[in-house]
Amino acid sequence: RPGKGAYTRIARTTTMRVARTAVLTNRGAARARSGHPWIYRSDVADAAGDAGAVVRLVDRAGRFLGHAFCNPKSEITLRIVTREDEEINEPWFRNRIERARTYRESLHIDASAYRLLHSEADGIPGLVADRYEDYLVLQVGSAAVEQRLGSLVTTLEDLFSPAGILLRGDSVARKREGLTNKVEVLSGEVPGSVVVHEGPIRYRAELRGGQKTGGFLDQRENHLAAARYVERCSEARVLDVFSYAGGFALHAARVAETVEAVDASEPALRASRENAELNGLSNITFNRANAFDVLRERSDAGTRYDAVILDPPAFAKMKRNLSGARRAYKEINLRAIKLLAPGGTLVTCSCSYHFSRELMEDTLRSAAADAGRTVRVREWRGQALDHPEVLTIPETRYLKCVVLECP
Repeated sequence: RPGKGAYTRIARTTTMRVARTAVLTNRGAARARSGHPWIYRSDVADAAGDAGAVVRLVDRAGRFLGHAFCNPKSEITLRIVTREDEEINEPWFRNRIERARTYRESLHIDASAYRLLHSEADGIPGLVADRYEDYLVLQVGSAAVEQRLGSLVTTLEDLFSPAGILLRGDSVARKREGLTNKVEVLSGEVPGSVVVHEGPIRYRAELRGGQKTGGFLDQRENHLAAARYVERCSEARVLDVFSYAGGFALHAARVAETVEAVDASEPALRASRENAELNGLSNITFNRANAFDVLRERSDAGTRYDAVILDPPAFAKMKRNLSGARRAYKEINLRAIKLLAPGGTLVTCSCSYHFSRELMEDTLRSAAADAGRTVRVREWRGQALDHPEVLTIPETRYLKCVVLECP
């Protein structure tokens, strides 16, 4: 028999659920049952609650579907967080974070910068947490997470004992959620930058102003893999295009004869130079230039490389950009294939979710045909394992990396 406290909890929980119930349309209910956590405004039949509320989801027949973070200001009005009939409280959040930590520990990551929490893939939509040495950098894209940030910071402090926690609240996603943009220290002290290691390479991550939370952590495993392919060729000449701060170039330079890093951004190249000095690498040259121009000029001149690396920015940030993006991806890959020496390797990437693997494969096939080269596929790769994919959420499979070779 439950005590008085139990009745109180039941009554309080029941009251909360009756007051905050969202009814989904048939299409919304079908989407929820398919395993996708995002419910759009047009698929909500009845009001769900205030921004940041946790609401109970039901279909038109009143059948329970789960609990979700609510934000009427967002096109994605509901983000399902659990399909169990459970209370979403501080212990619930702590449990999710502990499970994410256990998963990262199982990966045995050889790096001091990696992702601790990957939003929906770790069960907390709208919360990203990256570790850089003793510091945590958060991205918040959910009103529900924003409202609970104080208790979440306390939990992160307790579980990870960071020297400081920084909020990088400067993403486009925050605007879509009706959240204000800001960059602020939430706990302790956080420097502007910190030196981290990625396998044998060290680099300086700009925590307050760098890309994403300070670096492209999702490419970590691809950086290491690219170096293994470069290493197969004695005295390899490598061209790294769209090099940014040198993630691929630094790893390649450890095993190559020469590496040329090309980027249109002088600040990016300056960071790459500093990272090369940090690792004592003197075999990298830095070229500030338009990537398309360099690839066209070199291929027209008949220049050959043992390895070419392409890691462009997202050419298709939105679905309507796909046509132009496909032309751009084909152009750079066509030129890169022409640049390969016999036995040469092309490592080519796309971080555009809308540019699917199937579309990328078709584009590469067309580029190889137009280049008149036989191209073999060595392997398809994706984002690092600390950025896990969820089968029922296609959006979590955004990074494609394929290794090709010309025999």
